[in-house]
Amino acid sequence: MKFTWKKCSALPVAVLMLGSVAMAQDQSSSGSQQPAPAQSGSSATPATPATPATTPAPAAKPKPTVAQRKENQQDRIAAGVKSGQLTAGETANLETKEAAINGETKADRAANGGKLTAAEKKQINGQQNQLSKQIYKDKHNANTANYGNSKVGKRQENQQDRIAQGIKSGQLTAGETAKLENQQKGINQQVKADRAANGGKLTAGEKKQVNKEQNAASKSIYNKKHNAKTQPQAQPKK
Repeated sequence: MKFTWKKCSALPVAVLMLGSVAMAQDQSSSGSQQPAPAQSGSSATPATPATPATTPAPAAKPKPTVAQRKENQQDRIAAGVKSGQLTAGETANLETKEAAINGETKADRAANGGKLTAAEKKQINGQQNQLSKQIYKDKHNANTANYGNSKVGKRQENQQDRIAQGIKSGQLTAGETAKLENQQKGINQQVKADRAANGGKLTAGEKKQVNKEQNAASKSIYNKKHNAKTQPQAQPKK
């Protein structure tokens, strides 16, 4: 009886020990589990895209002054003379108009203490717009200065190159240029008429006469380029 009691009383103890071991294992395994990472879904907040750098708008170009506008017109005329796009007659006509605008500007300044009123500036700008259109038309029409390879033609071309250089540099005023080009226009018309009367050629006497007239024109070009009169420049020429 005594042995049996001990055997029976030991059974609950063994059961309790086994249960404690099982509970310890369960706690250990549950403690080692890591929470599952959150899955990215449609509810996730998207990354904010970087804002591109904005380029500042370029500053508006200031309107050209009266002097700058005048200088630009002269540069365009000089280029036309140099390239042959403008004939002597066309150049004389353009420079006569430019000289008139310059004279008006000078008179307006003299009447207003050396300055131009807003209305006068507007008037001059309108006149320069009309002249600008005329320069373009004359440079792009069918009339061109064709001098050929003859001595007479080369002399004509050389005179035009010298005049173009004087316009570009400001050594020649618009009025001086108009006079020089009218002189060249007269010579060119004479040469054309002489050629038409002689089957496209010039006689020895005609060549001598043309050369004499060009000598006089050459002296006039030199004198006008080296006198005290100059075309005011908006900025120094390089």
